[in-house]
Amino acid sequence: MKKNKKRLLIVEDDPGLQSQLRWCFDDFDVQIAGKREEALACLRRYEPQVVTLDLGLPPDADGSTEGFATLEQILSLAPDTKVIMVTGNEERDSAVRAIGMGAYDFYQKPIDSEVLALIIARAYQLHKLEQENRQLMQKKEGAVLQNVISNSPQMLKICRTVEKIAPCDITTLVLGASGTGKELIARALHDLSPRSKNRFVAINCAAIPDALLESELFGYEKGAFTGATKQTIGKIEHANGGTLFLDEVGDLPLPLQAKLLRFLQERVVERLGGHSEIPVDVRVVCATHQNIMSMIEKETFREDLYYRISEVNIEIPLLKERQGDAVLIARTILERFSTQYNRKLRGFSQDALTAIESYSWPGNVRELENRVKRAVIMSDSSQVTADDLELSANENSTPFNLREVRDNAERQAVLRVLGLCQDNISQAAEMLGISRPTLYTLMDKFSMKE
Repeated sequence: MKKNKKRLLIVEDDPGLQSQLRWCFDDFDVQIAGKREEALACLRRYEPQVVTLDLGLPPDADGSTEGFATLEQILSLAPDTKVIMVTGNEERDSAVRAIGMGAYDFYQKPIDSEVLALIIARAYQLHKLEQENRQLMQKKEGAVLQNVISNSPQMLKICRTVEKIAPCDITTLVLGASGTGKELIARALHDLSPRSKNRFVAINCAAIPDALLESELFGYEKGAFTGATKQTIGKIEHANGGTLFLDEVGDLPLPLQAKLLRFLQERVVERLGGHSEIPVDVRVVCATHQNIMSMIEKETFREDLYYRISEVNIEIPLLKERQGDAVLIARTILERFSTQYNRKLRGFSQDALTAIESYSWPGNVRELENRVKRAVIMSDSSQVTADDLELSANENSTPFNLREVRDNAERQAVLRVLGLCQDNISQAAEMLGISRPTLYTLMDKFSMKE
């Protein structure tokens, strides 16, 4: 059955109504189910856009428990499906309850096929519009933040989050391993905010000795300490009107954590050696590769500070967890360095692509950039090879051939379901949403014994 066809599932246990309704909807491919198990099997196999569901189904034909259970499972398996509850005249309260559970609409017996056809047509049109809207949103999501190169669902979701929170002065904590691109996200939050025309000031809390970090952040007055020959404003004050990015905030010593907490609460700074409070209007974005919750348990990071800097958390996944991103990023980096070093390279060889995709990238994007940069300089051929990258192609990596990918997925699905069903063919076919003959064909294809 073609997926773009209009598909209707009628769940009704009365044979007379089944016969009547089957021929009322000429413009739909109609399937009939008399009980819950049949309805769920049809739902998996045919994926109907609209379902009419009788509230009273066997074994509780005079009640509503089976109808509600069926509704709940349908919406769990296919939440976008439009379910129209068919009820008796005395079941209005049950119908209202069904709407509360997520049913699209209800219709009271006796059946008027013309009126029901209008409700079904309206439900189908709504499903179609929602599907078209999702497709448009997916196309829109193809565009990601400036300088953020990705096509993985995890990173696209992060980009959408950044776009939503950037206009708000909300303190954000960016979490992720070294080399995943935390500063890129911080800069994107600044660039998309109303503060974009003002300064973005970054400071790495791990790169500055503890003795100097306080003066770097808060500034100092002339004579505050030996060598303080003039008044100097700190990074926080320097970022006034813009964004302050505190990288590796987990490395702040405890005394400075207390002073940072006070600044976040009061939005004023006091320079070393000074006595006046200076108001500062700044957005704060923090980042760390450390496990902050573990540090709180060990009392090396203040819990109250954590809640101040994490009004919104953004956790960046490892590069190896971002399916397809390593190759996409590698191509962009190759193009950039080829231009920079005036090398005419025609992309990556097949063994290089396989190696990039299968390698675990413990150093994340930073390691990828270093390897590609070195390969561009050292390559002696027109393409960058796995040897140039100092990587080896993994023969057990995920295949690029679409048929191989599909076969692997089908084989794993059949094996998993057969295991769950203890080799019960009928039950396995129902769970997979296919017929018994189709399941036998797949088992034969993958040399699985019955």
